[in-house]
Amino acid sequence: MATNIKVNAQYVLLKADEEYKLFNYSTAIKLYTEAYQKKASLHAIERLADCYRFTKDYLQAESWYAMLTKTKGAKPEAFFYYGEALRNNSKYSEAKTQYEKYAELKKSLGINQKNLLLLSCDSALIWMKNPKPIVLNNEKGVNSIAEDWGSVIYQNSIVFTSDRTNVKVEDEVKKGKPFLKFDDPNKAPSKKIYAWTGNNYLRLYLKKNVDTAILFPFNAGSEYHIGAASFTKDEKEMFFTLTRIPNLIEREKGIPKTVKVEIYSSKKKDDGTWGLPSPFKYNNVNLYSVGDPYISRDGQSLYFVSDMPGGKGKTDIYVCHKNQVGEWGQATSMEDINTEGAERSPFFDDDNNFYFSTDGKVGMGGLDVFKAPKNGKGLGAAINMGYPLNSPQDDFAFVFRNKKEGFISSDRLGGRGSDDIYSFVVNPNLNFRLEGIAFNTKTGLPLSDVIVNLSKEDGTTLSVQTDQNGNYKFDLEENTLYNLNGVKTGYRNAQLSQVSSVGLKQSTVLKKNLYLDIIDLFKEVRLENIYYDLDKSNIRPDAAIELDKVARILKENPTIWIELGSHTDSRASDGYNLKLSQARADAAVSYIINKGIDRYRIRAKGYGETRLLNDCSNGKDCTEEQHQLNRRTEITVIKQ
Repeated sequence: MATNIKVNAQYVLLKADEEYKLFNYSTAIKLYTEAYQKKASLHAIERLADCYRFTKDYLQAESWYAMLTKTKGAKPEAFFYYGEALRNNSKYSEAKTQYEKYAELKKSLGINQKNLLLLSCDSALIWMKNPKPIVLNNEKGVNSIAEDWGSVIYQNSIVFTSDRTNVKVEDEVKKGKPFLKFDDPNKAPSKKIYAWTGNNYLRLYLKKNVDTAILFPFNAGSEYHIGAASFTKDEKEMFFTLTRIPNLIEREKGIPKTVKVEIYSSKKKDDGTWGLPSPFKYNNVNLYSVGDPYISRDGQSLYFVSDMPGGKGKTDIYVCHKNQVGEWGQATSMEDINTEGAERSPFFDDDNNFYFSTDGKVGMGGLDVFKAPKNGKGLGAAINMGYPLNSPQDDFAFVFRNKKEGFISSDRLGGRGSDDIYSFVVNPNLNFRLEGIAFNTKTGLPLSDVIVNLSKEDGTTLSVQTDQNGNYKFDLEENTLYNLNGVKTGYRNAQLSQVSSVGLKQSTVLKKNLYLDIIDLFKEVRLENIYYDLDKSNIRPDAAIELDKVARILKENPTIWIELGSHTDSRASDGYNLKLSQARADAAVSYIINKGIDRYRIRAKGYGETRLLNDCSNGKDCTEEQHQLNRRTEITVIKQ
């Protein structure tokens, strides 16, 4: 039996590895999870952690990297990525500890890289404690459950990029050939689904003052990614990125080829339609990508991002200007802006201040938005825009629509999809305050380093870390309803509670304390009031109430896996009791799954009379109360 399980685990791992190599991470996660449940190997844990990182599921990434760093054979990079995941989840104090461990293990890590990681954690805590006077709102009328980002102003509306499901997009790609094939000629990338994310390919959308967004009305000439647009001031010329079918793909045998991103432009014709796309001078699909175009308002300068050879980092920002005959001149690197990291989404405001995103400077995590103010004829030193405009996740595609308002894209927690579009207002009126203390439920003592999250109904979330005395505070908007919770490693998330400033007329300080329960791994916890009718396994109404509580805990703590164990007393035969307890455990698990919990997160186990809590074994004379003590249902956290 054990041999069969091992063979099955190896087979599933091989299938998972195939999907992983093809960047099909959403499929690989399901297979690696199955393989892990069959056999908890280092390889399965490592790949699950990586897959969740690639798909930006930061909560799950943290959980798996935590497990990976405790597993024999883990590489030094595991500690780095564990730190990154903690940082993505606002746990900067814990992230700093992991970065320090990584620096000890990775002897080749430069002092500048180490300092960047550690200083970013220290700075982020200060920024969170002293947020900028900016209010963000999730643009629910624009965002979907997929990726939505890169909003720009066009005809008093917005044009943005999304990979949402769209029947019209799927109809468009029914014709034509795939842009590349792998070694197996029968395996070509789907033209409907981008396997990395499991969503459609990116498209440009137009959102006017209506309930739904429509496809931007132009033909880009590609069945694959189209996005990140920029318009001249007169809105007669547009620059955008896409992936297309190259005439020739240069590739190494046996290695999937990644098609590079290119920039194209289109001019508006007299009838208001857009002309055929024209390729940008510096496109080179086999060598490097060019993307994130920003065309100056006069149409004479194009700023873009590229990983072309000779750059400082992963991607750099370049600029080129039109010469006297209207042709693009030499592409020049913005040396004072670029770093060893990745630069994204260049933008100028009306006062010629320059904004961009990077992960190569001291920041909160992922991409942060920076401002390089106009300084004489050039630009001054880049300044981090602080919290809450920046978050522990990627924050990019920053644009102003006027002096006080604008848009930013982010995959911060609380959004509707992977990336969401947020509007922001600078210097709003914030006249109310929320204060409280986080406590350990069991000891009654204050808890430091709890991440307290305050979320509006649209999902927009503010976070702060409790101080050494467990204290936290937030400034509140007027007439706003919030959800409040607290998160700390090793503890169950504090139960959601509501806070409201609705109807408040004058400056007020609201008080709300939080209580967190410690998680004891592999320790059985008895569920009270889980009873079954004699010789039956169906869920009674009184048991359903308790199981609903378990389902709620699993929803509020999405990384936790549990075993639900059912126990009987010693009456009836051993075999009968074992079978009955398994049926009861299965019924309880099925009930919880029907409440929306993934099947892999909960395991049913019937123990029969094998784990009696007293001496009431076969043939012993015991009272009904003593037998009742053994008839119980318990949950055990097996992964946190």
